Amino acid sequence: MASSLRGFEAARRPGVAVLTTEYRHNSHADVIASRLVLTDMLDGTGNEPRLRMASVYTDQRPPNDISRLLAASHRFRVSTNIEDALTLGTGRLAVEGVLLIAEHGQYSKSATGNTVYPKRRFWDETMRVFRASGRVVPVFVDKHLADNWDDARHIRETARELGVPLMAGSSVPGSWRHPAVDVPSAARLSSVLVVTYGSTDHYGFHALECLQALVEQREGGETGVLRVQGRVGPQAWSGLAEPGFDPALLPAALARLGVHDGIAAWKAKVERPVLWDIEYKDGLRARVVELNGVANGWAGAWRRIGDPGVEATRFWTQEARPAAHFTLLLHGIEDMMLSGRPTWGPDRTLMTSGLLDALLRSGVEGGHPLATPWLEWSYASSWRWKEPPPPPPSRPWSEQ
Repeated sequence: MASSLRGFEAARRPGVAVLTTEYRHNSHADVIASRLVLTDMLDGTGNEPRLRMASVYTDQRPPNDISRLLAASHRFRVSTNIEDALTLGTGRLAVEGVLLIAEHGQYSKSATGNTVYPKRRFWDETMRVFRASGRVVPVFVDKHLADNWDDARHIRETARELGVPLMAGSSVPGSWRHPAVDVPSAARLSSVLVVTYGSTDHYGFHALECLQALVEQREGGETGVLRVQGRVGPQAWSGLAEPGFDPALLPAALARLGVHDGIAAWKAKVERPVLWDIEYKDGLRARVVELNGVANGWAGAWRRIGDPGVEATRFWTQEARPAAHFTLLLHGIEDMMLSGRPTWGPDRTLMTSGLLDALLRSGVEGGHPLATPWLEWSYASSWRWKEPPPPPPSRPWSEQ
């Protein structure tokens, strides 16, 4: 009887379609969507979700695909195309939300080195179903809106045209911070810096989302970006030595990652540093610094005008299962799917998508400054970071 009641309760939850490039163990599809069938602990022992997985479409199916196994045990539909995933074979939109998760798989790289995931194709096929059905439902796009500005803008403008509740972005800005600090609302900032690691296009996007989550809190909100500059290797070291940017921010951010030595030691450990400079319309300057070999996480540091001190924090994520920072992300997604109102707006991710594209362009074009008139637009964010409850214990990798 208890099992029957659980099945009845699950059937009453709004059903969502999962559109993904690849669904394998520890992929983004797994650590986000599998929570809809395996609870937030990803093993059936945690809190039940507020949504249910109605269908899944996988663009690619590697040998270690787990979507079919999950479908067999949890009775959701496996679709061979996006239209079927959205209509469930009825010919009309038959789900209450869409998770667009395009983060893994074998796809080409753009001229800038960004992986070209089929986000625009997924999006346009979804919009065709919405238009034909005369109805829209909320959509969450994992990470950036697209790998290039034109596609990212297209997705945002289409959502606005059709009235689609849209959310996107990284799991990192809303995760834990050590210490638990944020830029005060309406603060007057003089400079901001974020340290990153890992692959430049993938993890660099997370760094930009963390950066924007900080700077959008400043007095006047986001004012737009005048120009960017992306430098790699020796050019990055030269840029770090230039006067004009607050020299205290990088050591303060690295200290939150447990790194306390100086630039001479960094140069000995880092083969390919990356330096991204961003100049905003209101005069604020920001930097993202990738130091693989030294940094092992994300951290941010900032200084307020008139304040002699520097504030800094680590953006902490639970890298082993159950990867609870994705539970925090899912909570925001569930809120939107149930209310029809985005928990946070898509404009931050539109900006970070454009910044990533522009910074990578600058890097491959010799590291020269690049004017960005297409990013000279403003937005105001109503989102504020709130300290999450402590994460559940993680399981050793040997048990995953």
